Amino acid sequence: MVDDAAAAIDFYRRAFDAREDFRIDVPGGGILHAEIMVGQSALMLGDAGADEADGAGLASFLAPASLGGGTSVTLHVFVPDVDGLARRAAAAGAEILVPPQDTFHGDRSTILKDPFGHIWVFLTHIEDVSEEEIQRRLAAAG
Repeated sequence: MVDDAAAAIDFYRRAFDAREDFRIDVPGGGILHAEIMVGQSALMLGDAGADEADGAGLASFLAPASLGGGTSVTLHVFVPDVDGLARRAAAAGAEILVPPQDTFHGDRSTILKDPFGHIWVFLTHIEDVSEEEIQRRLAAAG
């Protein structure tokens, strides 16, 4: 959930080349539910607190800002070109926490924080690595 889901969707379009597939607006403003595609991953989002408008009265969906800026979720998404995505995301306003780099598990990845407080790990698969090799590489890294 985010504060200002419409702005988040716009950011995800510019930064991650997201495609919006579905949206349910709340009467009087806001988004109850939207579905976007980032790479081959389907994600669902809406305005924090909008669940109250559907009559369920859950009021349990909070945005990271209401949690003091932290989040307990990291979104992992595979994309064809992690380097290009990182450049585009930074230009759109994302904070790059870890620049693109090859990893021990066979992916090239970057970690970023979007302006809405969500942490994203974007990956491009570059090699198949056995479980034994992953363990060996971890041990070698110390």
